[in-house]
Amino acid sequence: MLKLLIIFLLYSTLTFSQHSKDEVLSYQKELNDFYLNSETSPLKPEELMEFKGLNFFPYNEKMLVAATLERLENQPEFKMPTTGKNEPLYKRYGILNFQIDGKELQLEVYQNLDLMKRKGFEKHLFLPFIDLTSGEETYGGGRYLDVEIPEDNQMTLDFNKAYHPYCAYTLGYSCPITPDVNFLEIEIKAGVKF
Repeated sequence: MLKLLIIFLLYSTLTFSQHSKDEVLSYQKELNDFYLNSETSPLKPEELMEFKGLNFFPYNEKMLVAATLERLENQPEFKMPTTGKNEPLYKRYGILNFQIDGKELQLEVYQNLDLMKRKGFEKHLFLPFIDLTSGEETYGGGRYLDVEIPEDNQMTLDFNKAYHPYCAYTLGYSCPITPDVNFLEIEIKAGVKF
């Protein structure tokens, strides 16, 4: 799974700092192209034959939010539970504080200890979350965002780029299970949906 994730991240030409509607739509097209391409798709050949493409919520400008990063020091490494046998090593990198519709929210953000050793991924952070659409309009196990360590403590989160793990579509992958602390008591109607 890590290999496919790296291929997809390299495949995307968008940078983490771009957030316009056109750029999000371009990102969504690239994500669809990745799934529809038999050489990069995580889907099995028989699944790919039936696959018509990913569904997305309409672009939602209010799901582009400013967040403040509270970095966590001296965090121990831990094995991230997954849906399979793999338990990749992560560490808690920080806590993101932000608002949506005036509601104060926070999410923990993580750093994959193996991925951070790869060239180009030194600043990569993993942000899994579950919200009130999970299990209804989106995958019950939650969705993911990929973000980058900022120079200061300010970040932009674009939930329009939220995506499902491969486990939402096919068997055989060890997808990280979203930690309970990353449950948002709000509907995130942005990004990939069923």
